[in-house]
Amino acid sequence: MAVPAGIEIAVLAKAPVPGYAKTRLIPRLGAEGAAQLQAALTRRAVGTAVETGLGPVTLWCVPDCSHPTFVELSRAHAVMLRTQRGGDLGARMEHAVHCHTAKGAAVLLMGTDAPALGPAHLRLAADVLQSGNDAVLFPAEDGGYVLIGLRVACAAPFASVEWGSDRVMAQTRERLRAAGLSWMEPVSLWDLDRPEDLGRLATLEGLDGQIRVWLP
Repeated sequence: MAVPAGIEIAVLAKAPVPGYAKTRLIPRLGAEGAAQLQAALTRRAVGTAVETGLGPVTLWCVPDCSHPTFVELSRAHAVMLRTQRGGDLGARMEHAVHCHTAKGAAVLLMGTDAPALGPAHLRLAADVLQSGNDAVLFPAEDGGYVLIGLRVACAAPFASVEWGSDRVMAQTRERLRAAGLSWMEPVSLWDLDRPEDLGRLATLEGLDGQIRVWLP
């Protein structure tokens, strides 16, 4: 495959609406606290993506792009807002990848649940793609992954994956291998999904002051 013309970054985010966002953390934070946390994580993710200077950043929103947090980020960072399309997470990710790679660029696709993911990580992922690999993934400690990058559109990594389970990364490897794609996993990170993960927020710079929740 040819070296991609550039790198674009796609951030997938759920609107920080109480009762809709970070539902697994509601028993610990309450619906409002969980929504505040989601807003802070989204701001951090978009800021990280923009800081890399790799290329255009698009914030892919669900259920739509109207939430004030999304509008605020679009204005502050000049990022494009687009609505996620597709039934399950895999379909929405595949659609986003297709939209970016159709322009001849490679894409790094990230969510908002990995606050430890920094600009240096994204630049590393871009280097992996620019060096000739078809894909790059950052596995998560819980069996999923926090980032996937692709040089061209490919449905294989997103097909019939048990999203939300501890088998996501293993199944994605199987799909990539079956499709004959080359990939690297240069780093593993933790993601913020369960109440026991909240304590790790205190180790991060620049996030604890953005949220009004009680950290353990």
